[in-house]
Amino acid sequence: MKKCCLLLIILCGMFSCQTDDLNTKDESQNPETPGEGEPDTSASVKGFYLLNEGNMSMNKASLDFMDYETGEYNRNVFSEANPNLVGGLGDVGNDLGIYGSKLYVVVNASNKVEVLQAETGERLKQIDIDNPRYLTFYKGKAYLSTYLGAIGDPSAPNGIVAEIDTTSLEITRRVEVGRQPEELLAYNDKIYVANSGGYSPPDYETTISVIDINNFTETKQIEVAKNLHRLNIDSEGDLYVTSRGDYYEIPSKLFVIDTEKEKVKKSFDIGVSDFTIHKDIAYMYSTEFSYISGDYTITYSMLDTQTETFLDKTFIAENYRKLIEMPYGIAVHPETDDVFITDAKDYVTPGNLYCFTPQGELKWSVETGDIPAHIAFKY
Repeated sequence: MKKCCLLLIILCGMFSCQTDDLNTKDESQNPETPGEGEPDTSASVKGFYLLNEGNMSMNKASLDFMDYETGEYNRNVFSEANPNLVGGLGDVGNDLGIYGSKLYVVVNASNKVEVLQAETGERLKQIDIDNPRYLTFYKGKAYLSTYLGAIGDPSAPNGIVAEIDTTSLEITRRVEVGRQPEELLAYNDKIYVANSGGYSPPDYETTISVIDINNFTETKQIEVAKNLHRLNIDSEGDLYVTSRGDYYEIPSKLFVIDTEKEKVKKSFDIGVSDFTIHKDIAYMYSTEFSYISGDYTITYSMLDTQTETFLDKTFIAENYRKLIEMPYGIAVHPETDDVFITDAKDYVTPGNLYCFTPQGELKWSVETGDIPAHIAFKY
């Protein structure tokens, strides 16, 4: 099944995909019983939303919510909160984030960003924009990377970063970057954007665009490697960016970029599909595919971002790794240090979410929607 899904993953993976019929049932699961391992309800984190990407062209994106106060995991909360909206959340959920009292959900193939009340999940506004990808927040604004052009079109124009005012929910400014821009972040009055060029292999992009937020212009392109994707920053202001290579002879790698000098300072010969940085540790996994071998290699790693060295341990105990067929998303609870891994399985059935303790032991698991991928904590 993995090999059958592979072509879609590579060609359509630039806009995320996979799975079958829409599950309209509202389901609650109880992974945690109050008083038995549940975080203290007086803590600041009250729960988290999980965005299921869903299969492209199947209108299967969905939103789940884990409520720490009740211990319940609730599926399809967008449809429940917005029963009069025809079609549900839409086609291919690609990213989400909470800023203030609002939840922003990027729905790639539906060409929109849904802005919801974070407390209830009710829609406040739909922002229409072509082929949106990822978002970040900075000083009262949301910044959105978008491919522009038709999905999969090798002649698509350069992408843009759009600025969204988080009060008016209007797009206020736009700036052109590279082709098919992926993850982005804002730091020290600049936005860094990983360009991929994924619609026109082997002519991939190789740079990170640097945007000056004040005048909203691209001031520099940092040369890194082919087909960039994930982007994160550590406590010292160093960027960590992943390169997917070309899936043939150029392997995936991880790069560290000095934001003061704006150039690569270090690289690691390791594939990273997704990662998050928490308390100076990068938690990462790789599901690297090679056309040469025709198979995946799945690994889990931890890197100390202060020493820039890999640790000799990982965040999942060895005996639990076989539970996860296809890791597809990762997050770390900001207070308990629990590690969350989503499992897309075969991309055509509902996935799973696994919660591991800081010691790597399985704490609980639940069934999710199709292709669970992105988590945003609610405070």
